[in-house]
Amino acid sequence: MTVVLVLVVVTALAFDFTNGFHDTGNAMATSIATGALKPRAAVALSGALNLVGAFLSLSVAATIASGLVDTQLVTPAVVFAGLTGGIVWNLLTWFLGIPSSSSHALVGGVVGATLAAAGAHAVQWQNLVSKVVIPAGLSPVIAGIVATVGTWLVYRISRRIATGARDRGFRYAQIGSASMVSLAHGTNDAQKTMGVITLALIAGGSLPPSAKAPLWVIVACAIAISAGTYIGGWRVIRTLGKGLVEIDPPQGMAAEASSAAVILLSAGLGYSLSTTHVATGSILGSGVGKRGARVRWGVAGRMATAWLVTLPAAGVVGAVSYVVADGIGGTAGVVVVFLVLAAVALGIYLRSRRTAVTPSNVNEEWAGSNVVPPSEQTPTPASA
Repeated sequence: MTVVLVLVVVTALAFDFTNGFHDTGNAMATSIATGALKPRAAVALSGALNLVGAFLSLSVAATIASGLVDTQLVTPAVVFAGLTGGIVWNLLTWFLGIPSSSSHALVGGVVGATLAAAGAHAVQWQNLVSKVVIPAGLSPVIAGIVATVGTWLVYRISRRIATGARDRGFRYAQIGSASMVSLAHGTNDAQKTMGVITLALIAGGSLPPSAKAPLWVIVACAIAISAGTYIGGWRVIRTLGKGLVEIDPPQGMAAEASSAAVILLSAGLGYSLSTTHVATGSILGSGVGKRGARVRWGVAGRMATAWLVTLPAAGVVGAVSYVVADGIGGTAGVVVVFLVLAAVALGIYLRSRRTAVTPSNVNEEWAGSNVVPPSEQTPTPASA
């Protein structure tokens, strides 16, 4: 049991790391796209604020730890299998440059593994619907409406200011609004991994039922998500910053401020909200709110499709992972699945290097996908 718990903690922190680089674009894509922040400076700032944000609240961690599945019917092996589902989906969507929800990948993986291990009665379906599914549908709509109104207002208020002066001012404002999104992301997303580790410790008997996350869990998760954020998920950053809307500084500030407000409110209420859904809704809203802005609805449609399949897809991987581990049996089964997971992660990473998106080319013009054409693989002043 000790070996399994150690593997669960290591895998959970690995998920937290992937959560960090997968979701960096939620906070910084628009600031990078408008030139408000240099790419490396943006991810460094975001990483530091994610670290701080992880200590601000534990409401979401409590939801994940005891609000979605019956902790008395869950084992550490189930939690491990759920994390495997979340990591695989995160890596696949990162490789494709799709800003999908790390939160829903995690929840889907855990629920799928629980279904395979203990059956439908082990899942708290009412909480799953009310605290995950419904917020998933409402959050991008609400964020989009707020961003649409906010964008219209900032252009209305600043209409008599010269374009150059206006854009310079809003670039400075973007630094503040992007910082708020990063802080909110740490508050919301780092807690999810805290909740999963706490769930595993409860299932393994190391903590009593309904226990809160220990301090060492909070610190470890904060460091992991911060490190992942600093790595920078450039493929997703490119899709959010260049693929949805051609963003000007006023739009970027309005989108980031809208995202921060919605995420912080949900974290306080304990909802396991997808920051990706919120950020995407805000960016789309900033395009709708600016007269004449070009919104690429085709890209948005592909992202929405990925959102719809995130829960079931991660759930299937989580369920299969549990079945394999349980079929082999004991610690050996968990070790085998862990090694397979490591091999899959390495394979996806090596494949991604063939069409690398980096700080030097992340701002190249959008050509239909997040892949940068070979002729544009050299650094440019705009993206250095």
